[in-house]
Amino acid sequence: MHAAEILLRRGLIDQQQLDQARQHNSDSILDAAVALRFVNEEDALRAVGEEVGLEYVDLARLDGETDLKPLLKDFPQRLIYRQSLFPIRRFNGSLVVATSDPFDLYPLDEVGAATGLCVTPVLASRQEIAKLVKKHLGVGGETVDNLVAQTEDDDGLELLEAIETDGSELCEQAQEASVVRLVNEILLEAIETHASDVHLESQPSGLVLRYRVDGMLQPQPLPPEISRFESAIVSRLKIMARLNIAEKRLPQDGRIKLKVHGREVDVRVSVIPMIHGESIVMRILDKGAMVFDLRSLGMDQRTYEVYRQLIELPHGIVLVTGPTGSGKTTTLYSSLLEINKPDVKIITTEDPVEYQLQGINQIQVHSKIGLSFAHSLRSILRHDPDVVLVGEIRDLETAENAIQASLTGHLVFSTLHTNDAAGAYTRLADMGVEPFLVSSTVEAVMAQRLVRRLCEHCKQPVRPQRDELPPDFPWEDLNGAPVYRPVGCRQCRNLGYHGRVGIYELLVTTEEIRRLAHDNASSWKLKKAAVQEGMTTLRMDGWKKVVAGRTSVDEVARVTKGDRVVNL
Repeated sequence: MHAAEILLRRGLIDQQQLDQARQHNSDSILDAAVALRFVNEEDALRAVGEEVGLEYVDLARLDGETDLKPLLKDFPQRLIYRQSLFPIRRFNGSLVVATSDPFDLYPLDEVGAATGLCVTPVLASRQEIAKLVKKHLGVGGETVDNLVAQTEDDDGLELLEAIETDGSELCEQAQEASVVRLVNEILLEAIETHASDVHLESQPSGLVLRYRVDGMLQPQPLPPEISRFESAIVSRLKIMARLNIAEKRLPQDGRIKLKVHGREVDVRVSVIPMIHGESIVMRILDKGAMVFDLRSLGMDQRTYEVYRQLIELPHGIVLVTGPTGSGKTTTLYSSLLEINKPDVKIITTEDPVEYQLQGINQIQVHSKIGLSFAHSLRSILRHDPDVVLVGEIRDLETAENAIQASLTGHLVFSTLHTNDAAGAYTRLADMGVEPFLVSSTVEAVMAQRLVRRLCEHCKQPVRPQRDELPPDFPWEDLNGAPVYRPVGCRQCRNLGYHGRVGIYELLVTTEEIRRLAHDNASSWKLKKAAVQEGMTTLRMDGWKKVVAGRTSVDEVARVTKGDRVVNL
């Protein structure tokens, strides 16, 4: 009985879809039907399994229940990579092996011959088998396996030198192709998991790989043998970023431009020599995956409406504050695109230009040749703009130029690194800007953070007691409703969170705030006055999102501190 006959009889595909599947370049009808999205792989495998007498196993639920390391010890790895087989348990003297192809039994015979055990096949999704492979054998395991096979007579430490001195072109190309593939697998895995950064670190124990996903670093498994090719991997990344591969003593910065599945991805590369070797951090800017939409950032309706009015002002300064990685650039870009019209001239000066925006003129700061924020801002004002974005106010000269721009009839957006909105006024004064200029030009300050969004598929309601929640949690807002906690499932990679949402603190410069800023009042006095006038603090906005079931209590507590100043 063939897969095509089973899928047709079960009504999972029709004759027209079968004809299309036969023309597809997949290895089997089942693979083709799944690739063309005519049928869900799990449904197809369950149907085929019932017909041929094989059990379907959900590996996502199984993983973690059994220690798979002893099973992998004697299992032929080439069959794992080439045939998508994976051992999942020992049962009554037989080895249970997951496969996604119920009609190819020859590899299972090979497993029996290699292990000396009776093999019991079960069916599992190819994607779930691939996840198990990456988890237990590491990212790029197949490529490393090939490299080891090619260099098994070497000690593994002279790989680069062997490439440079080997006279055989064929051998050189084979080695280089494997290293290229390995580096590509690391980058592709990071992009597929929506990582913002890739950390490749040299440690005494070998190479360590970590991805930053939703703001949190997550260690990634790597095959132990990968450390033998550390210098080759680092050199490949340096070549891709157009850096000097011979320089191993000084930090270097570069950029890689990629195209992945038809969309552009920029990778900013930072290389720093550490005591055990060079460490590489890559910031991934996935242009195709970014959507700059002010409404979708997570502001509540009131904050959005007030902020929307602010970005339409004819002149003044609007500041966005927060630590690195808090989403300031996304908020500013979304703001610019919201007001971007043919009759509005917008010019930005950034370091670096992270995303290129249609219809907006962007300048890349180049400090080595003297093109700083301050210098470029002076030139921008001679270019007849309506709206100006300064990437960051870092010094007095840039601050004074931004203030001058606002006083001469321009709307200026910029960022500052402060802990809250009120701190922006005092930070500018600390830089040396006269308090009366700060109070007369700054129209509003938006402080923000990013919290991880609870996974909609697995978040679990809980009804905590009042004393189990932080003292400033608005207990009365719950009104008997539950809060939610993370659990973890297949959709969120067992993290309990998927994606992030912003929490915001918008401080508008009212007459009272203007007076306090003019008198150079402390940030806590400014914050207290703003709260009394109705400002929602970061912490308050975070609690609102907890009550709404969008994030957890732990997330808000992680990124904000209590509003003690409110009670003063």
